[in-house]
Parts: sequence; C-alpha cells; structure tokens
Amino acid sequence: MTVPGYRNVPAEEWDPAATADPAEAEEFLRLCYNEVSRLGPVEPRLAVVRAQIAATGTYVHTTEELVWGAKVAWRNASRCIGRLYWRSLTVLDRRRARTADEIFALLVRHLDVAGGGSAIRPVVSVFAPARPGKPYARVWNEQLIRYAGHRTGSGVVGDPRYASFTDAVRTMGWRGKGGPFDVLPIVVQGPGEGPRLFELPERAVRQVPITHPELGWFERLGLRWHAIPAISNMRLRIGGVDYPLAPFNGWYMGTEIGARNLADPDRYNLLPVVARGLGLDTSHEATLWRDRALVELNRAVLWSFERAGVKISDHHTESARFLAHMRNEERAGRPVPADWTWIVPPMSGGATAVFHRYYHEADQRPNFYLDAEAAALARGVGMRPALVAAPLAA
Repeated sequence: MTVPGYRNVPAEEWDPAATADPAEAEEFLRLCYNEVSRLGPVEPRLAVVRAQIAATGTYVHTTEELVWGAKVAWRNASRCIGRLYWRSLTVLDRRRARTADEIFALLVRHLDVAGGGSAIRPVVSVFAPARPGKPYARVWNEQLIRYAGHRTGSGVVGDPRYASFTDAVRTMGWRGKGGPFDVLPIVVQGPGEGPRLFELPERAVRQVPITHPELGWFERLGLRWHAIPAISNMRLRIGGVDYPLAPFNGWYMGTEIGARNLADPDRYNLLPVVARGLGLDTSHEATLWRDRALVELNRAVLWSFERAGVKISDHHTESARFLAHMRNEERAGRPVPADWTWIVPPMSGGATAVFHRYYHEADQRPNFYLDAEAAALARGVGMRPALVAAPLAA
C-alpha cells in the first residue's frame, strides 16, 4: 500500500463499524512478540485474540502490546523526520477515561508530562479504542495548543489557518482576547456525549517569546510560539484496533515554526515584515529578500528557544539524525517508510543530506492516520453549537 497522503494519495477510509481484522491482528502480534522477546511465545496469545475477535468483533491489547505498538507507530510514521528516538516515547495508557471531564484532565496532564520540566519529552496518551458500532471519544482540535484566527474588517488577527475553527468555537460561547496569539480552547467529545469546550490552564501552555540575537527591533514584533507540538486528531491503529483519540508530541524542528507557521503567506506571513525591518529591497524577487528574511526569522526561533531552555532542533542536525535512524533500521533488517515531501526540510533542503536520495514508500502498521472527518472538524466544519455546553474553566 502507498503511504497515506504521499503525493496526495488519500488514506484508506476508516469504517468505525468494522470488526478487527484477524489477519492484521496476527501480523502485529507476531511482530510484537518477535521484537519483544520477554513476552514469550505468541501462539497462546493468538488463540486468546482470535477468540475475542470471534466473540466481540475486537480484542483488548495488553499494556505491553499497547506500549510497543504506539512506539512502532512512531517508527512507521512516514512524514516524521525525528524518529531516531522512537524507543524513548512515553506511552500513557488512558483507556479507562470515559467522560469529557476525565479526558480533558488527562490532556492537561499530557502537556505537563511532555514539557512540565526543563526538557520536552515525546509522549503519546492512548485513550479508549473504538468498538464496532459504538460511540468513541475524540478531540476536534488539530493540535492541543494552537492560536486563534480572529476575523476583522482588515483581515485575520492571529493564525488564518484556524479562522474557521475560531468562528465555530465563538458560536459555542468562546471569545478570546482578540490578539494574535490567543490559545484556542479544546473541543472534547466523550463517547455518546456532545462536544464541549475546555480552556487550557496557563500553566499547561508553555510559550516562548521570539526575539533575535542581534536585531533589537525583533522584540517589538511581539512574536511567540508554544513549546509543545501535540497532534490531537490522528487515529492510532495497532493490530487492527483503532484508537481515535491518541494525542502525541515530539519537539519542534525550528523550520516548522520559522519557515512554515510564522512564514507561510496563508499563516502569519511575516517575511515581508522581517524584510522591512532588515531594510531589504523587496521590489523584485531576484534580490532574494524572502530567503534573507527567512534565515533571520529561523535564527530568531532557534535562538529564542535555546535561550528559554526549551528543546528544539535545527534542520541540519535533524536531517543527520534521520539518516542515523535509517542506518539503525537497515542493520535491524527493517525498511524505513518516508515521504520525501515531508522529510526534506522547508528551508535549505538541498543543503541537507536527506534531499539527495529516495525513500521506501509503504503503509507500514502500526501507524497514525488522519481521517477526512477529523480533518474537517479541525477546520471548524461540522461543529453543531446546539450540542455544546458553555465553556468550562480549567
């Protein structure tokens, strides 16, 4: 199978009413018990799983299977350049949480574990799996921490990517301060419940002011970015069992912020602003004003995070680490799925080693998937205000 999203190939549509695939379950368990030798022989476990699927349409992972499966899903994530440390992933088993209040409390705890101290740790929180034909929990936000996009008569204040989502949560009662970096509320939907809004407490949202090591005027731009990139709307699939709510995070590569979030024309579009501050000639493209502004914006991001003691990586270092990951996997006899269009950094790609090669294109499981409905909800499409309670204080 091709990698979901690779060259715009759509992911296989998920059917929440479908039963677990016994063949996929067996493939996963044989791989798991082969790589984790302390688990012992796999045949007795296979017999139990086959019986569970026959009786209920699904089966229950042991804690060891869940932990290993989540780590391998990161190992198989074709769009992630930071997979060298897949074994270090902290897996939080949250399968017992049911209500929106319980789920939100554990989402806050996820952020605490991921970045509550001096380091940023890779963490995944795995909530209850979907059962055939039964309601399941999910978070509608694309990430646990993102900034609102407030529509005004003169344009969008904040992040235009989330303008429609901001519109939707405003109809649910949320207002925000109308600034460029208002943290969006979390929309949590428990099994069988309507969606509800929750405000993240300030202590859970670690943010870094963006300044520059040499350019004093940079501080006057009032820029900032959050420290933890926690994806919250992708479905984790392990051995034929789907976990619709499994938020996960690593740490930022600087270009994600400096070359995309703050630089893209349909996001914060700061390259013209930085170019003016630098006094560059923007009258025509051949002056390479965009490139020069891009470098200084990315320098500012890296310097600011390092100054604040928040873990971040530059794209050259991360490219070298990815090739080290590939060598490790090749020695283990495992292919490395990768989407070239995501692995190559969005800045100075040709100057990195990952640019100059091709990659294995495959959908290896366990893995994470973005479903069309989840993507639509993250854009604010399909939200039903009548089902939503008033915003809750954290």
